[in-house]
Amino acid sequence: MPKEQRTFSKEFKVEAVRLANTSGKPITEIARDLGISDSTIHNWRKQFAQHGEQAFPGSGHQTAQEEELRRLKRELEVVKQERDI
Repeated sequence: MPKEQRTFSKEFKVEAVRLANTSGKPITEIARDLGISDSTIHNWRKQFAQHGEQAFPGSGHQTAQEEELRRLKRELEVVKQERDI
């Protein structure tokens, strides 16, 4: 029987990374307390270090920055079309 893939919210991941970075506790202890593996915390720390607040956007979800960029591009196209008229 395949092992069920657990999912965690962005908030959970960010809090786990914060604990790992600031609590002074060993990562193995934090991982045990949270019910996850220490390699999971290491991976999350790496992702957070590379992407900051944009880390952990979720499956198929756009980040707020991507959504804003898309909205601004649409708005720019409208302005360009209005100037051509």
